Amino acid sequence: MQLDPKLKKNIVQNVTRALEEDIGSGDITSLLVPEDNLSEAVIICREPAVICGIPWVNEVFRQLNPNITLDWNVADGDEIGENQTLCRLEGNSRCLLTGERTALNFLQTLSGTATLSRRYSKLVEHSKIQILDTRKTLPGLRLAQKYAVKIGGCHNHRLGLYDAFLIKENHITACGGIDNAVSRAKQIAPGKLIEVEVETLEEFEQALIAKADRVMLDNFSREDIKKASLVQRQNQVELEVSGNIDTSSLDQYHDLAIQFISMGALTKNCRSIDYSMQLGNL
Repeated sequence: MQLDPKLKKNIVQNVTRALEEDIGSGDITSLLVPEDNLSEAVIICREPAVICGIPWVNEVFRQLNPNITLDWNVADGDEIGENQTLCRLEGNSRCLLTGERTALNFLQTLSGTATLSRRYSKLVEHSKIQILDTRKTLPGLRLAQKYAVKIGGCHNHRLGLYDAFLIKENHITACGGIDNAVSRAKQIAPGKLIEVEVETLEEFEQALIAKADRVMLDNFSREDIKKASLVQRQNQVELEVSGNIDTSSLDQYHDLAIQFISMGALTKNCRSIDYSMQLGNL
């Protein structure tokens, strides 16, 4: 996947902050090794996964020492196996040791997100439904995790509070109703997607009357989702379903007229993948 300029800049920032956090005033343990010592190393995966985070690993060692070489056998998005060697590194021993944990932290976290995303994407691959992530991401790693979601095969919801409206219960209350909120949104940012989250069929009807672009059915029963989807066929509105959805319940939505399922689990319930880096002297 081609990295856009905004993500490239974000990777540099992610890595800079992570290295500052870990190194602080200096890596005193690596000082045990002679300054000019050279080593080779390999990164190994200890379990099946979808790899993601290679650009972050590359950036870690670029910032520490641009003379370190990395030779990857895989690419982001590849499915990898247990005890598979993924990358060979060569360069200054101190720098390899200093960057080891920061590099693996990015790799294990983003691979965890991508692996879970791939699992969910395969469950809807024969339907028209797109599974979306949410803003429930690790602070500071929003773009990184959303990149990992796409690597895994699912899709991105809005990136933040700036690129689309998502009018929720508290917004509706503060604005005095769905119609007022949608009307105000059209005035503030014409052309931006306007989505309304509703909790009842009555609110769903209000969102249709207000002419929202998309309506999110939050924690609706299957029966009520079916009723909403029947009404939706007569309107130019997209339907999104969210709330308490997991791998065991996804198949019940395939026959309904919904376009999207959004899941916070993609980025907040993922488990880190087990990687290790093994060092040897040249």
